[in-house]
Amino acid sequence: MSPASGPVVPSAALPCSDAVVLKGVRETPAPDDGLRVLVDRLWPRGVSKQRAALDDWAKDATPTTALRKAFHSGELDWPQFVDAYRAELAERPEAAAAVAELRRRALAGRVTLLFAGHDHVHTHARVLREAVLGAQDPDLP
Repeated sequence: MSPASGPVVPSAALPCSDAVVLKGVRETPAPDDGLRVLVDRLWPRGVSKQRAALDDWAKDATPTTALRKAFHSGELDWPQFVDAYRAELAERPEAAAAVAELRRRALAGRVTLLFAGHDHVHTHARVLREAVLGAQDPDLP
């Protein structure tokens, strides 16, 4: 699969869709969250480490600073951002390794990807979830 059409899947072992869930980092932690992983490059403003209740912080799986800034400044629209981020996840070795690690963990149990943005529709976490699951999300461009 090309980066523009979806993530490259290096393994036949893929987690089920229930194994990888999204949640805002400001939402209350729950027992069924499983492994709680922050997937933002920057620490979320106004959230203490105790409140976040993180198990891990996957900075390498996040969009590069340049891509994040281009999207937030309006230089890229949502479909362009999705395509560019998919490419980064497939082409940057550290990002591909982070996706593979998240996939490995999701095969062992639930992984909750935590993000700080208030927009739960236009969030990179949805694209990352797609990559971890190894299946294109029909609701993404």
